[in-house]
Amino acid sequence: MASVPVDLDAVVVTREDGPFVLDIVPARRLRDVADEGLVQIALPDLDLEPLVVTAEDLKAEPRRASVDLVWSHNRRFVPLGLRIRILQVLRDEGPMEFVRLSESIPSDRDPTPSVMSMFCDDLLEIDLMSAPLGPLSLLRSRS
Repeated sequence: MASVPVDLDAVVVTREDGPFVLDIVPARRLRDVADEGLVQIALPDLDLEPLVVTAEDLKAEPRRASVDLVWSHNRRFVPLGLRIRILQVLRDEGPMEFVRLSESIPSDRDPTPSVMSMFCDDLLEIDLMSAPLGPLSLLRSRS
């Protein structure tokens, strides 16, 4: 089969069960029939499945409250030393529960606001879809 470049203009989310192309229904890009057909052919070739997120999914609790809490720390200043310590702990020890990471960071301040800001900066990841944000939420480094 001949290969034709296809502009997906998509966000790919990698989870434990594989890579997915994020399909946020309220923000779907409008494509003509030919372009949409090419996209539908390209996705399986790229080994991608759509991860459909509806407006109802985005507003559903407890996910919504967790997302709002995380984003309330967007653009918060994180001192370089603290940022490095957080990333180092996760690199050395791998994914861990939020409470364990907090206990592993020697600091005179609660590292939670900095960790939340680092989620927003796409340096850390957390699953907010399967459970509400809490002390047992699993964190991992994006690098």
